[in-house]
Amino acid sequence: MLSENSLPVKAMKAFVEKAATDHAASQGGLLPCLHEIQAKLGYIPDDCLDTIATAFSLSRAEVHGVVSFYHDFRTSPSSNQCVQICCAEACQASGSRALEAGASGVLGIAFDEMHPTDNYRLERVYCLGNCACGPSVRINEEVYGRVDLAELPALVREAIPS
Repeated sequence: MLSENSLPVKAMKAFVEKAATDHAASQGGLLPCLHEIQAKLGYIPDDCLDTIATAFSLSRAEVHGVVSFYHDFRTSPSSNQCVQICCAEACQASGSRALEAGASGVLGIAFDEMHPTDNYRLERVYCLGNCACGPSVRINEEVYGRVDLAELPALVREAIPS
């Protein structure tokens, strides 16, 4: 993954255009195209959605809908480290709404933003596959179950040292 400033804008747009053109010829090529772009750039640049849409004969809104539906896609540069709070129904039934409501306050960042130290990003996700042990949180690749708001900051500090 490249950092935000690793690729000049012209080269970034050329890469996106080539990836979109290459994948547009395949049936179901939109998702592989988006994965390729994100793997190279680290996110799907918002100002490239029109290019992708044109290559696939879709509207910008349709491409945006796909990008925003899947939690793996980002529309802005991000840290490699991430704190994800499950907001799916099973976790909601176990108390994730309180965790979700208070996470920004205890961690000091809003959802979909980077922590000021750029160590991690806070995100909502919809199912971590740990439904029986909700509410669940994933920090990087580790999933934690039965997390309450009081223990969230300590989990983050332990998993993402400053």
